[in-house]
Amino acid sequence: MKGERSANAGLSSKQVSARKGRKVQSGKLIRPSSAGHGDSAASGSQTRRLRRTDPGRRDRIIDSCLDVIAQVGVAGASHRVVARAADVPLGSMTYHFNGMDELLREAFTRFANSVADRFERRMAQAEDLGSARKAVVAIITEDIFSGPREQVITHELYTLAARDPSFRSITTAWMRRSRAALEKFFDPETARMLDALIEGLSIHRALDQQPRDASEVVEAVNRITAAG
Repeated sequence: MKGERSANAGLSSKQVSARKGRKVQSGKLIRPSSAGHGDSAASGSQTRRLRRTDPGRRDRIIDSCLDVIAQVGVAGASHRVVARAADVPLGSMTYHFNGMDELLREAFTRFANSVADRFERRMAQAEDLGSARKAVVAIITEDIFSGPREQVITHELYTLAARDPSFRSITTAWMRRSRAALEKFFDPETARMLDALIEGLSIHRALDQQPRDASEVVEAVNRITAAG
């Protein structure tokens, strides 16, 4: 006790209390701050577990990649920019994808499939040649390039596929699905011409500064399918 009083000499009452608060356990000195450190480590471990069990993270990254492409184009879509848009750690990008090429391929494939799905649903509503023609007109005037976002993403895909042939598998699969839907009502050659008409008129209508009348679309479809 005398030694303890001597050791405490010159210390304030708070310092003495803090010193007494230290506990010896299994021969080791455990400081009060150790518990706080453990809580912090546990919290960090829990955060990492939550990140690892985020089932929608990969899908969110793909959707965010399309959003970024619509805003700044393929040239502006980097790992860092997409990660920020998806609100995920930068490390998630390389965890889920082997580089930007794989992410771009996944994103454009998802986009092309969504447009092809809509195309097929529209054509599936047709029951005869007359309603099939009307469906094609609706695809051009209502479905394709339904907004600026879709228009930009489509053109970014076309540009990328023109520069990098490896991305043409996406556009080829997209065209194949469109033609298959058209061939339920038109012969293969007519279906091919209609597919080209849909693409061409949609682009012209989207980029023309003057609004185009839907009657010209009706006329074009009727002319191509007259013998179909």
